[in-house]
Amino acid sequence: MHSLQDIIWVLTCSALVLVMQGGFCCLESGMVRYKNSANITMKNFVDFCISSLTFWLFGFAIMFGSSFHGLIGTTGFFFNNTEDAWPLAFFLFQLIFCGTATTIVSGAVAERMKFFGYFAIAIIISSLIYPIIGHWVWDGLATGSRDGWLASQGFIDFAGATVVHSTGGWVALAGAVIIGPRIGRFNKEGKPISGHSLPMATLGVFLLWFGWFGFNGGNILTVSDKIALIFTNTALAGAAGGIAAYLLSWKVHKMPIVSFITNGCLAGLVGITASCNIMSPASAVLVGGIAGAICFCATIILEILEIDDAVGAFPVHCCGGIWGTLAVALLGNPETWNTGLGRLDQFIVQLKGVGACFVWAFGLGYLLIWMVNRYIPLRVDPLEEEIGLSISDYTADADQ
Repeated sequence: MHSLQDIIWVLTCSALVLVMQGGFCCLESGMVRYKNSANITMKNFVDFCISSLTFWLFGFAIMFGSSFHGLIGTTGFFFNNTEDAWPLAFFLFQLIFCGTATTIVSGAVAERMKFFGYFAIAIIISSLIYPIIGHWVWDGLATGSRDGWLASQGFIDFAGATVVHSTGGWVALAGAVIIGPRIGRFNKEGKPISGHSLPMATLGVFLLWFGWFGFNGGNILTVSDKIALIFTNTALAGAAGGIAAYLLSWKVHKMPIVSFITNGCLAGLVGITASCNIMSPASAVLVGGIAGAICFCATIILEILEIDDAVGAFPVHCCGGIWGTLAVALLGNPETWNTGLGRLDQFIVQLKGVGACFVWAFGLGYLLIWMVNRYIPLRVDPLEEEIGLSISDYTADADQ
């Protein structure tokens, strides 16, 4: 039984997480060229609307309905519970989480994907990919049970380093690989494509950081003295990730590069998401710093492989999420896990969850995006890409 305080807390955190949508919008529109900024803004707005309705129709049921062997929910479609405030609050919180996972993809494929093609990908993520992996890990979350097949084995992902961030990041990578790099990105004259507004992008990071307190804090689902630890770890991990990327930027490029630093901060926030309720502040700094460094290295590796992730969605969300998930076993205190597993066994379970997410999110995501692209080409024409999607892809005014 949840108190009125718990309900108010979860609703408040839902509002904080919604602010993250504004953060994604500012970050991604600032990191692309001006001629595409209106397009990316519209995609961020519409994908939240799509994911919300899709999650209401059947995503919530697939994720939290009565479990079929720990694999998929089978009840609760067309959520319509109006008699009890707690199920409504829990539903709303999870709905906004679904929107967060969905919108991660938009930045990776920015500046060259058709609007209606992205529409289809948003539906795929919010109706199938995200709810099912969510069921594996979080089914029974509202009641304290562990019904999903991963959760039943002791897999720990407190606030979604794997469920939300790695899932979104793997699908983002699949989309970027299938759709290919932006024109001029990797040819002989190819060079990094700079965003048009670093101040807007940086504001987006601060909005995401602010919303992250609700993202992590809300998952405790009750008013508890643990909230202070969760908030503190969230702040420290983000700062450590930014500093780690800052130092590496100086070391490698001989100058601080804003996009590396801000993405390092976000990777730190992603990394601590899996364990912010059980890590000490010192461990949170270590988790965040290593996540920032991993993000920096992953960004360089993508460039070597000529995979064009326009805003660094894969290095931030997927790589940061993988590290954060494994860090539970590597740096966490076994006494806080409540799984009965030792460090090695817990690491094996965490690694199994990482692998399952890769197979499901990247494997199925790649297959479905490839199929959509075969029948509904996802990439805009070269001329449209040169003109800018804010003009060519829909009805934005030419003077934008």
